[in-house]
Amino acid sequence: MKLLIKNILILTFLVQVSIAQPSKVFVLKIDDPITPPISEYIHDGIEAAIESNAECVVIKLNTPGGLLKSTRVIVSEILEAKIPVVVYVTPSGAQAASAGVFITLSGHIAAMTPGTNIGAAHPVSLEKTDTVMIEKATNDAAAFIRTISEKRNRNVKWAEDAVRKSLSITETEALKLKVIDLIASDLTDLLKKIDSMKVIGNFGEKILSTKNAQVIEFEMSIGQKLLRLISDPNIAYILLMIGLYGLLFELYNPGSIFPGVIGIISLILAFYALHTLPVNLAGIALIIVAIILFVLETQIVSHGLLTIGGLISFILGSLMLIKTESALEVFKVSYQVIIVLAILTFLFFSFAIGLGLKAQKRRTTTGLEGMIGEIGETITDLNPEGQIRVHGEIWNAVSIDNQKINEGTKVEVIDYENLKLKVKKI
Repeated sequence: MKLLIKNILILTFLVQVSIAQPSKVFVLKIDDPITPPISEYIHDGIEAAIESNAECVVIKLNTPGGLLKSTRVIVSEILEAKIPVVVYVTPSGAQAASAGVFITLSGHIAAMTPGTNIGAAHPVSLEKTDTVMIEKATNDAAAFIRTISEKRNRNVKWAEDAVRKSLSITETEALKLKVIDLIASDLTDLLKKIDSMKVIGNFGEKILSTKNAQVIEFEMSIGQKLLRLISDPNIAYILLMIGLYGLLFELYNPGSIFPGVIGIISLILAFYALHTLPVNLAGIALIIVAIILFVLETQIVSHGLLTIGGLISFILGSLMLIKTESALEVFKVSYQVIIVLAILTFLFFSFAIGLGLKAQKRRTTTGLEGMIGEIGETITDLNPEGQIRVHGEIWNAVSIDNQKINEGTKVEVIDYENLKLKVKKI
């Protein structure tokens, strides 16, 4: 009897604890192109939710697309998650385009806000002319999205058409075609609608309890925010060019210090960003060749040929810098940014570096070296040695041809040796 009473008291306590502590829902927000820092953020968010024994994870999604590799990592994280993951396309006006389609379909529950759209998941730019590469990338993406749709029992045909035909639909059409599970006006409405919903995954079978759940906004770390910012191809490209400018300016104008420091910091950030992007080594090589040609232009008279070659190499390298076939959208450096930096690069090498090279070639004007070529006057006979006055200073001098030069004669300094000037008569 005592044992029964004890068990009843323990059960009552557990029930009270469960009532006192509402379930938790972790909310992650994606409002950027899909890149490595985004995939790392989702991984950390899911892990944190599991450690906190959360009811589920809600990913608020609004993305134009992104990198295929990062998309695969995110989809794998969601498919293998030990906790239910809800992908929610929000707010109104948001889109789950390209890479966003794959992520939305992979969720245990897929939802959208009124006024949103999903679709257009073609993997390469229409500007590509390599039909073999286009077909290969498209077939790969189509197989990938079919696998996701079949696992989540979603509309496989539409999913494949979204890849092959770049179809895009509204939230009401998506619900009708069984691409998503529900439409919710906001997060509160979403949590009410998925409450008591049965979800099946690697965690087994679970009945969600989210109606009065505690919402925990999971933020990116400082490092992830920084990498997210600079992993934009345009930002990474600008940092790369600033780094090159800074180092070159320091090399041709030693002692400036500030340009060199800025250049090193910018290059480190650029390389940190570029390692997360599908960089084309041929593009980097062409940019380096362009810089070499610009430097040569400042030292060799080519009548502008080296400058033209440098500009062509620079523009081609910039266009080729990012491999767009590795992305689920046009993920490349902006044409406007390329044009502006091409003009700035030309001006930089024409003026800044040119001035530095001219300064290096300028004749020395101090010390004994600075005396060469100067005009002086003998204050004693040079027979062949004596003294001369140059710029108000008296120097020991010797006639370069060992001939006598009379006092008061104009002479030119030709050379020097052991603090003695070698001169000739003018």
